[in-house]
This record gives sequence, structure tokens and C-alpha cells, in this order.
Amino acid sequence: MISALKKDHLRIASVNVNGLRAAYKNGMAAWLEPRGVDILCLQEVRAPDAIVRQLLGEGWHILHAEAEAKGRAGVAIASRDEPLATRNGIGDDYFATAGRWVEADFRFADAAGHPVQLTVASAYVHSGEVGTPKQDDKFRFLDVMTTRLPELTKHSDHALVVGDLNVAHTPLDIRNSKANVKKAGHLPEERAYFDRFFGEEIGWRDVHRNLAGEVDGPYTWWSQRGKAFDNDTGWRIDYHLATPALAAAAISAVVDRAPSWDTRFSDHAPLVVDYQL
Repeated sequence: MISALKKDHLRIASVNVNGLRAAYKNGMAAWLEPRGVDILCLQEVRAPDAIVRQLLGEGWHILHAEAEAKGRAGVAIASRDEPLATRNGIGDDYFATAGRWVEADFRFADAAGHPVQLTVASAYVHSGEVGTPKQDDKFRFLDVMTTRLPELTKHSDHALVVGDLNVAHTPLDIRNSKANVKKAGHLPEERAYFDRFFGEEIGWRDVHRNLAGEVDGPYTWWSQRGKAFDNDTGWRIDYHLATPALAAAAISAVVDRAPSWDTRFSDHAPLVVDYQL
């Protein structure tokens, strides 16, 4: 089945909602309804499946992986077109019930009308904590990603991993790099994984960075402490990771940063990218 998409582009949005019920209470619907999103990827859903379907409402095909630990993690993909196939989990049984990775395959027509397959994954990497089992789990998950990305390259014409990956890759991705190099999220060991993702070994692309250029940010997460949001003291930890041809088809990337601290529906801002397949 080829998508009936009528637009000349495909709009894919990713956002860590920091609890879907709270996000909707704080105005997420007002952001989503006019945004024209074709594929919506969510992280930290933290809600039962029935609640997710109730909140998102009609018109979406929903793939949702709850975490076994109640009130933790949870990822979802909601799409206007029905996927060809779906998968829950990154391929390591250790994370089978963690609610941190789901995949969906879609088929669209390219400019010449030929069918192309796109795989989209919604991912939520552990935040980690230096010197604790939480950091061990984070490294294990990133290890599995180094295996899964090349598999996805072979699986589909185009592949995309989006979500809260909880690593600020370069000093451009965090306001205070030097002050955070010994903290989870900006450790050299974590950033080295992203060097591999974007290097010759794996060869994927950082879509947002490619389109934004060599500028500070644009950030996607701000601490709740102090005036981090008001001062734009943020981290760029939400990504669109794409295979090269898909990355080349990206025509715009926008961080939907709320106009003020009190109008946010999450501590993360949505990252919305348009792809001209």
C-alpha cells in the first residue's frame, strides 16, 4: 500500500512530552492540531495505552510501547497513514520491557511515482548518572544502537531515528560545555558514540545540525532550575538521525520553542522536520 499523501513533503515531529497527560493538560493539543504533522513520535509518554489513544483522538494509527515500570519512559509513533509493519524493541531482550524503542515501516511514492520504503523509530535513550547502573544501561543501549542503525540502513530505502537521545554531541549542542563534560549527557564517552553514528563507520546524518549549520543550538531542552529557559541555557538532545539520502531530502527543521516559560507543555520543545521525498 502506497501512502495517499497529497503534500509535496512529509512532516515528521518528535517531542519528549514529559508525561502525555500533563502535556495535554498544559496545551499540547493547541500545538499539534494546526501543525500538519504526518508522523508524530513521542517519548516519555508515561501513560496507559488507552489514555494515549483517548488523548491523541481519531485519525491516527498508533504504535505505543509502555514501560513495565509504571510512570516511566514509554515511546510512541502516531501516523496519519497506516504502517506496513511495526516492531517493539531495539533487539536486546534486556530492554524488551523498557518502553524506549519502537519502529514502523511506511511506503510512499517518490517524485517519479516509484514506491520507497521508510522506517521510522521513536527512541528514548536513558538519561544516565555517572558511576551508577543507570549509566551502564545507557552505554548498553547506545551499544545496541551501533548495531541497529546499520541494520536499518539495509532494511529500507530510507531510515530515520528520532527522539530524546540524551546526549549533547558537540559544544554547539549545550550552552555550558566545559562545565558539563563530567556529567551524564555530555561525557566524552557518550559523545564518541555519536561520532560513530555520523562518521564513516555507520554514516548516518544529524539532520537538524545539517540544516541549522554551525550555530549554538538550537536547543530542545532546558532545565527546570533557575531561569534556564528564559536565558536559553539549553541542551540540544532531541534528534532526527537519518540515512544519507533521507537527510539530503530534508528541507526544513524547526524547534517549536514556546514563546514563554509558562506556555510550555513540556520541558522539551518539539523538533519538526519536513522531508521532500
